[in-house]
Amino acid sequence: MKAVRFVEVGKPAEIVDVPQPKPGPGQVLLKIGGAGVCHSDLHIMDEDLGLKGPFTLGHENAGWIAGVGQGVDGWKEGDPVAVYGPWGCGRCHTCQTSAENYCENHASLGTMGGGLGSDGGMADYMLVPSPRLLVPLGKLDPVLAAPLSDAALTPYHAIKSALPMLTPDTHVLVIGIGGLGHMAVQLLQVLCAATVIAGDIDEAKLAHAKELGVRHVVNTHDSNAAAEAIGKLTGPRGVTLALDFVGAQPTVDLCVRVVGRNSRITVVGLAGGTLHYAANRPPYGCQVTIPYWGSRTELMEVISLAAEGKIHPLVEKFPLEKAVDVYRRLREGSIKGRAVLLP
Repeated sequence: MKAVRFVEVGKPAEIVDVPQPKPGPGQVLLKIGGAGVCHSDLHIMDEDLGLKGPFTLGHENAGWIAGVGQGVDGWKEGDPVAVYGPWGCGRCHTCQTSAENYCENHASLGTMGGGLGSDGGMADYMLVPSPRLLVPLGKLDPVLAAPLSDAALTPYHAIKSALPMLTPDTHVLVIGIGGLGHMAVQLLQVLCAATVIAGDIDEAKLAHAKELGVRHVVNTHDSNAAAEAIGKLTGPRGVTLALDFVGAQPTVDLCVRVVGRNSRITVVGLAGGTLHYAANRPPYGCQVTIPYWGSRTELMEVISLAAEGKIHPLVEKFPLEKAVDVYRRLREGSIKGRAVLLP
């Protein structure tokens, strides 16, 4: 079967032939319907994250069960499922709460999940090591549901923990209206009554935010003008929650400038920015969080929101053979919403 493989740091992904896997005891074989293409894949190819290749990329996956190994109960061939992406040890206290994204033994596992050290879903089939990592999709199309496992789960996890702060008289700033950001603005409008402000340097992505119901958009290319525009919207209270899905130095600095006291800065993006601390900068009472993905139960909640039609991933579909070109477009920022590869 064809697979999109990470070879080593500094080299582009390669499309090669690999054997079709077979499920062993306790394992599940998945026929892939769609595999999301994430900026994290670019970091894997560009930076030494401690992940040793080669392995098949794709950590945002959904499809149908194609076979189960000995000892797997409760699943049958043809069941549509999403794959929970962050694979922990399954035994520690945190994993037992379904939050394998914060596994206590992650450093000793040698993998962060399928597509992140182990073979992922950019292939015809994917081997999932345990049925605990599967979430049923019901009537959702696996092609459209694939981005829910990261592009929706990651912002959902970040927003859910901040909900007690998000009263109707507060403002939330979302920077970066890409794969995760376009889901974040939808989730915020579903989960709370706070006023959402969308920020991006791309006018097309700001227009997309408006299409999604966001009334206030700000071009962040000029940080001084952006900070002034945001300040006029929020008044002296400032932004209560700043969600940075870029994580570059200019976006991190902008978050620090616009949040008020008793606020939160949440940095999700991995673009290398550093948050500098000084007295009252960020303002007193400001929390800084760096969330990672989400829990399995939160993925169930995200899938329920999608099944009820309350959130809608914007998906651009591409054949698996176009993976290298899709990664090029992702670097250029020309993907609208989420790119999904189809085997």
